[in-house]
Amino acid sequence: MRKTAVIFSPIFYQHNPGRDHPESAQRVRVIVNELESKLSANKKWEFIRPHRASIEDLELAHGIEYIKLVEAVCQSGGGLLDLQDTVVSRESFEVALHAVGGALDAVDLVMERRVENAFALVRPPGHHAGKFRALGFCLFNNVAIAAEHLRRKFNLKRVLVLDVDAHHGNGTQEKFYETNEVLYMSVHEDPSSFPGTGFIDEVGKGEGTGYNVNVPLPLKTGDTIYLRAMKEIVMPIMLQYRPEFILVSAGFDAHYMDPVGNLSLSASAYKRIYDTILHAASETCQGKVASVLEGGYNLNYVGKLCSMTIAHMAGMPYSVKDRVPPVKRSLESQGAKIIKEVKRVQKEFWKLD
Repeated sequence: MRKTAVIFSPIFYQHNPGRDHPESAQRVRVIVNELESKLSANKKWEFIRPHRASIEDLELAHGIEYIKLVEAVCQSGGGLLDLQDTVVSRESFEVALHAVGGALDAVDLVMERRVENAFALVRPPGHHAGKFRALGFCLFNNVAIAAEHLRRKFNLKRVLVLDVDAHHGNGTQEKFYETNEVLYMSVHEDPSSFPGTGFIDEVGKGEGTGYNVNVPLPLKTGDTIYLRAMKEIVMPIMLQYRPEFILVSAGFDAHYMDPVGNLSLSASAYKRIYDTILHAASETCQGKVASVLEGGYNLNYVGKLCSMTIAHMAGMPYSVKDRVPPVKRSLESQGAKIIKEVKRVQKEFWKLD
């Protein structure tokens, strides 16, 4: 059995939000180039082409009126889907169907044990897309659809979605806010300016109370505080929840050189984030992990960061030369206070030291 599947198709190059838009095809191109140039000789991973998702698949997380709207705008030649910067071209609907299909293939391959774990190297991203709207470059919520698919096809009752994008995944939170069958956890930058959700007191509703965990860190937070949040909040809750499957919204825009995100992580932090994820998976769900690409917009780093993650998932050697940027003491203090406050709120639902 091959260890890691990388779900990819050249169709992902066809979604075109316009010249100078940060969510460009070049993001995925540099990742593929890095994989092919640095890791092609290793047989522990392989590219697998995604299938085209159905409209019924999209309806696992989206209303049919919204789906038809996106399709119509694309068929008319493209345009703006929100009030900000989510832009589609004529090809975008078809590309997005394959992005959803890629996320579904990733979880199917892992659940059927054809591979040990998987990385869906797809675009457009998805975690900001809600039931009835596009937002933040996202058309359809790939991870939310995959999580709902796990519940329905495989009858899973404990799916964990861990969001490590720099921005809060408002669409994913919205989808699962009232269920205890999906635990949504997100470590992200202060969401006050965008997307306006992801604050500490957003803990779920009804049966979902206690199954929504947000860690909103100060802008420019670096490795120390972020990794402390992973160690003191994320890991203990993951182990207590004992997920049957771990889905990762894999954003790489928390890196300090990213032009869109506002955190200050180094490459080594990403390796340690995945140490946490892979350890929790081995302890709770026989290593069942699927990551789905979200953000990451620095073309000098996203190829290296994503390739490092895939190599780590496959147990292959790969390193990135990078520095650890300095962080102001005042920021470290603010971050420590936020971690303390998150723990105070979440102690009602989980055992946290």
